[in-house]
Amino acid sequence: MMGLPQSLVARLTDMGLTDPTPIQTQAIPHALNGRDVMGLAQTGTGKTAAFGVPLVAQMLELEGRPAPKSVRGLVLAPTRELATQISVNLRAFADKTNLRVAMVVGGQSINRQIDRLARGVDLLVATPGRLLDLMDRRAVRLDETVFLVLDEADQMLDMGFIHDLRKIAAVIPTERQTMLFSATMPKQMNELAQSYLNKPIRVEVSPPGKAADKVTQEVHFIAKAEKAGLLIEMLDRHRDERALVFGRTKHGSEKLMKTLVKAGYAAGSIHGNKSQGQRDRAIAAFKSGEIKVLVATDVAARGLDIPDVKHVYNYDLPNVPDNYVHRIGRTARAGKDGAAIAFCAPDEMGELKAIQKTMGVAIPVGSGRPWEAMDLPSDTKPKGRGRGRGRGRGAGAGAGKPAEAHTHGAKPGGNRRRRRRGGKPGGAQGGAPKSSGGSQHVA
Repeated sequence: MMGLPQSLVARLTDMGLTDPTPIQTQAIPHALNGRDVMGLAQTGTGKTAAFGVPLVAQMLELEGRPAPKSVRGLVLAPTRELATQISVNLRAFADKTNLRVAMVVGGQSINRQIDRLARGVDLLVATPGRLLDLMDRRAVRLDETVFLVLDEADQMLDMGFIHDLRKIAAVIPTERQTMLFSATMPKQMNELAQSYLNKPIRVEVSPPGKAADKVTQEVHFIAKAEKAGLLIEMLDRHRDERALVFGRTKHGSEKLMKTLVKAGYAAGSIHGNKSQGQRDRAIAAFKSGEIKVLVATDVAARGLDIPDVKHVYNYDLPNVPDNYVHRIGRTARAGKDGAAIAFCAPDEMGELKAIQKTMGVAIPVGSGRPWEAMDLPSDTKPKGRGRGRGRGRGAGAGAGKPAEAHTHGAKPGGNRRRRRRGGKPGGAQGGAPKSSGGSQHVA
């Protein structure tokens, strides 16, 4: 019904893609008509096909072959993992056609990439930094590029790629079709859209910063030293299901992975200190089920399309609120259910408040009580405040709707004294938190 080439329809059918998602239904017809598109949709809703299908369809109509070193369609992504995921999908869409699809990212041999580009490619997926390196070496030409896609553009802004984007866009013809896709909409995005898009059609299937509907969320207030123990207890409840655990630092994520391995879990890790080969192997093992727990920094917050991830743990809360949305978007993909569990230490209350403000909801409390100023480490306390040992009587430090959130948490009483001594929160035996239950589902 969208007017796609029959060969492409047949290929999509073979891949099991027969019914378009909402973002695909809205974006593909406009893209096929040559319009610039700005698509806003939460992760796991099929954004890659929303731009990939019309890209391939229009490429099939172009005559001749690309000139040496030239690129006809360019897709920019902020991370290697996301670029890999996009290239896998584009190659699948273009299977059994004459279209040449290539990928250039850091961490791989640049000489091989130069050789691959020498003949020219129809579709190139790239990270901005590596593409600029190739441009500096005169290994690639963008003067014949007629399609440009910016995927997860908000993260490219967060990662400081704005200057790279300007340099790349400056050498691409102004007569082109540009598509921009993202799950969130920071203020800078409008400026980016005005700079690179020409009278774009805006398609939006959910408010920016909103989590997938089938993700059940909960937060556990727990001392930093107790996080590992609580994670192991919770992982033990679903040993046969995949779990993605997000840490904040490379060193911390690697240390946590080794802790889980010692505890008997089949675990792996990906972060910036790993080579690209190590990261690819860890992801492949996670997809195949060889490992059940993958510990990662935010390099895995986007681009990982693993349908059967049932649980996402925010072991450390992210510094950037939007990254929380992307992290938990690794579960409940393609309409499936998923659970997002966050751990909040005393010095992470600021991050939690920012996350809840961005999402517009109060995350239900699984165990413990929101930390108050008196619970913060001395180096993070506001000046002039006392160092009282009590927990206080309210949830005034909580974010969103703190009083409402408190009703879901553990009851005060005997556990309060244990919490002051570093005990685990929650009323369940042995410190294990109670399940949040269906009543705490957050849409």
